[in-house]
Amino acid sequence: MTAVGRPFSQTRLPGFAPLLVIASATVMTVLVLLPLFVVFSDAFSKGIGHYLAAITEPDAVSAMKLTLLVAAIAVPLNAVFGIAAAWCIARFEFRGKGVLLTLIDLPFSMSPVVSGLVWVLLFGAQGWFGTWLIDHDVKIIFATTGLVLATILVTFPFVARELIPLMQDQGSDEEAAALTLGAGGFTTFWRITLPNIRWALLYGVLLCNARAMGEFGAVSVVSGHIRGLTTTLPLHVEVLYNDYDFVGAFAAASLLASLGLVTLVLKTGLEWRHSGELSANRRH
Repeated sequence: MTAVGRPFSQTRLPGFAPLLVIASATVMTVLVLLPLFVVFSDAFSKGIGHYLAAITEPDAVSAMKLTLLVAAIAVPLNAVFGIAAAWCIARFEFRGKGVLLTLIDLPFSMSPVVSGLVWVLLFGAQGWFGTWLIDHDVKIIFATTGLVLATILVTFPFVARELIPLMQDQGSDEEAAALTLGAGGFTTFWRITLPNIRWALLYGVLLCNARAMGEFGAVSVVSGHIRGLTTTLPLHVEVLYNDYDFVGAFAAASLLASLGLVTLVLKTGLEWRHSGELSANRRH
């Protein structure tokens, strides 16, 4: 039996709590902090001069610019899609709703390599539309367009899956009231819907952006690994590592890690300041 008003864990397992905390901290240190330390340690192993030279050489700069460009295109498009899909699913009942939800979740269960291969089968030289694209001098595979498409496919569930449970939990009473009072559709969305979902939307965008910048498998298939043209930062790390340029590889990896840490700080701050509003969409 448990004491009245006291949680079970506090009355029956008080001695296990410190052990669980220590075990969790140990696992996180080994799996997260230690690899990060190794990345930055090896990046600066030959001094700050070599590090700066590695991250400012033309291929590295090109990879960074391409990574940011792909994310800058893919993330806003996925944000628009996520809002539209969440609004449609949360506000209406229609045939095929379950199918739409399944399609939204599909990239979570599909290998990123397969996600890239899909575009090769469609737009590659031997793909369904390959002949037409060649005849019209349109390049998708081994070009920035292919990288964007591959990134969109693997990242589009993040925003939608953050918004759907929140919008379902909030209901549509406020929107219905605004429409009854004469507000138009755009006004209702801008003044009612968007403010209600803004923090969950920002949270989803942060997750989507982190995945977009760090995506490797899908973009590797469609990129062709053309240095200075189609190598994003993750691909640039692989190329340098395979060339035994370990300092350059870890320097580039440290840039990726830094981008991830910035995203983590923003995400943690968002959760801390708006935990109540974000708690509704932790069901997936």
